Formats: sequence, structure tokens, C-alpha cells
Amino acid sequence: MVRMSLADTVYMIIFAGFFATLLGSPIGILLVVTREGNILASPKLNKVVQAVINVFRSIPFIILMICLMPTTRRLIGTTIGKTAAIVPLSISAAPFVARMLEGALNEVDKGLIEASSCMGASPMTIILKVMIPETLPHIIHGLTVTMINLVGFSAMAGAIGAGGLGDLAIRYGYQRFETAIMIYAVIAIVLLVQGIQALGNYLMHLARRNR
Repeated sequence: MVRMSLADTVYMIIFAGFFATLLGSPIGILLVVTREGNILASPKLNKVVQAVINVFRSIPFIILMICLMPTTRRLIGTTIGKTAAIVPLSISAAPFVARMLEGALNEVDKGLIEASSCMGASPMTIILKVMIPETLPHIIHGLTVTMINLVGFSAMAGAIGAGGLGDLAIRYGYQRFETAIMIYAVIAIVLLVQGIQALGNYLMHLARRNR
């Protein structure tokens, strides 16, 4: 039972992490490059993007999950199950990815961007070949934190029958007083988080070594 729940949790966080990165990364880049004085400065667009991110970050996950049910049903065909949970998990994590990327890209030396621009590099080249490679270790660190947060969010996704370790701990460990299952579920969650952190640390080490 614990093994199946672990597989459900891993399934949810891998796909939710992938789609959150896919959604959040362009928004984070847009936040940085449209800032006043940057390569694609557009203060009005920047304010709109900032406001949208703040709105989604303000909504508690359990409420966002309920609000997104019509969208989830349209995309997946159902609102129940681990695949359905990927939609709210992805959308809730995307603003965090965007903010994380914004923080990382803001660390890039402005002189380096100006030098690249003076040499004729296009904005896309500066983003892909200067800004992202320069901050890759910070980006990996942020994505690792996002994946660990998704483990916690996936427990709440049990409210829509998503399964997973958090749901197992609550339904069997807490509601049915099966302490052993609760302990095994908690141990599995701890080991999962440790594994994600170790993988993130290894990838950060590789990124720093190859800079």
C-alpha cells in the first residue's frame, strides 16, 4: 500500500514539476527582461505580469484546486485521481517557479548583459546563452525547492482522491488509527524529500563545475 502511494506521489510531483516549469519559466524570464532598463523594457507589461503572479500566489492551494475543477474536467475529463491533481498542482507551482527564476536571473551581472548587447547579441541570445547559463545552479536550487513543496501540496490533493503518501497517512494513519501505516508513510515522505534534495545538490554541483 505504501509502495503504491509512493508511486502515486512521485507520478504527481514529476509531471506537476515539469508542467510548472514549462508554465513558470517564460513568465519568470518575462518579469526580468521587461523590467525598466532591461533588454526588453516594458514597465506596463511588467506590472500586469507581477499582478497576475501575486493573485495566483495569494490563493490557498485547496481553494485553487476547487476553483480549477471545471478546467481540470475540460483538460483531463475528470476531477478525481492523480492525473487530475496534476492540473492544480502545476498551476499552483508555476508562480513560484516564475519568482524563483526572476530572483536567479536578477543576479546576472548587468555589465555582462550590456557587453553582450553591444556585441550585437539579440535578446533571445542574451537570455539563452548568457542569463540562463550564468544562473543555472541557482535555477536548479529553486526547482529543487519547488519539487519538495510539491510533495506537501500533493498531500492536500488527496481531497480530490488523488492518492499519494499524504492521503494514505491521513485516511489510514489518522482517520482509522493505523499508526504503523502513518509511520511508514511519514518515513517514505522523508526519504523522498531527501532523495529530491540529494539529486538537486548533485545537479547543482555539476552545473557549477561546467560553468
